[in-house]
Amino acid sequence: MARNKNILVGVCGGIAAYKTCELVRLLVKGGYMVKVVMTDAAAEFVTPLTFQTLSRNSVYIGMFDLAQEENIRHISLADWADLAVIAPASANTLSKIAYGICDNLLTSIVCALPQKTKVIFAPAMNENMWNNPLIRENIKILKQIKNYKVLNAGKGELACGITGCGRMAEPAEIFSALRK
Repeated sequence: MARNKNILVGVCGGIAAYKTCELVRLLVKGGYMVKVVMTDAAAEFVTPLTFQTLSRNSVYIGMFDLAQEENIRHISLADWADLAVIAPASANTLSKIAYGICDNLLTSIVCALPQKTKVIFAPAMNENMWNNPLIRENIKILKQIKNYKVLNAGKGELACGITGCGRMAEPAEIFSALRK
């Protein structure tokens, strides 16, 4: 991918959100324009100010903060993005996107993205959630969509204290996938 592309980074709630700070840093350092959209749950793990500082742009959370801009937010952000990455992609958000549920800013943006826009998902969740047949089916649905790429979750120590599958890919791996 060429430099100076617009990258929309979606951040879902989960302890792996701290890793997304490094991803945003890598993207900015690589010459990309970055805007971050956080779910309400993500803001419980990492502050919007952190992402604002790293991206050098406003951070977007709410659907209806009309005082911040005049445009219809989910449409203007979808049109702005040349590529989107959702990291961490929670089981909740993966499932909503698989079924076209648009009940927050991030899921609404993904639904409004032009069909040519690539979306990369970096799942992160507990091993039992990762192996849940419903989640596996939702990931299968996403993988069938031409412009969507779902990265594999890694194995290792999880936040809950067990060792298993469900770790978000490392920021360098996600950055590499974005560049391809």
